[in-house]
Amino acid sequence: MQPTARTNQDRTEKTRAALLAAARALFIAKGYAETSTPEIVAAAGITRGALYHHFQDKRDLFRAVVSEEARHVARAIGERAPDSLPPLEALVAGGAAYLQAMREPGRTRLLLIEAPSVLGLAEVRALDEAHAARTLAEGLAAALPAHAGRDAGLPLAALTDLLSAAFDRAALAIDAGADPDEYHAAISA
Repeated sequence: MQPTARTNQDRTEKTRAALLAAARALFIAKGYAETSTPEIVAAAGITRGALYHHFQDKRDLFRAVVSEEARHVARAIGERAPDSLPPLEALVAGGAAYLQAMREPGRTRLLLIEAPSVLGLAEVRALDEAHAARTLAEGLAAALPAHAGRDAGLPLAALTDLLSAAFDRAALAIDAGADPDEYHAAISA
């Protein structure tokens, strides 16, 4: 009986992966509003019933796509800015990793343009705080331990929020054609 369970699990994972891949491609190409669930299931090669077995609705599927993108970004930051680096070096490396990860085609549109309008600012902020902004906050706390926290005179949460916004703005500029080397140089400085 075990092989059948594994086969069902494999089928479930393949179906979910196909839905995520098809939805991602369509959300990038057409945007969330212009993408229909019939298009998604056709592109994934599955039934509409399978879509609703895995996801409550199109918005839930979009949330899963965006969450996966955010995990990829956080993973890229973690790989380029390991705990073994000195804190300031890790901050610089993490910033560069963020900008590089955001160069994945369509990622900037999904995370920075579509997600806030579809999911709302509060949900996007929570997603960011669980991933890229979390790594930034940890890096700042490590690099600025004497200044971390409101009692020491530096509101770390506000600093994280401001720097996160600056990184997002840089990712949007690079996506629009700005020279990434200029932004990497600014991060290093």
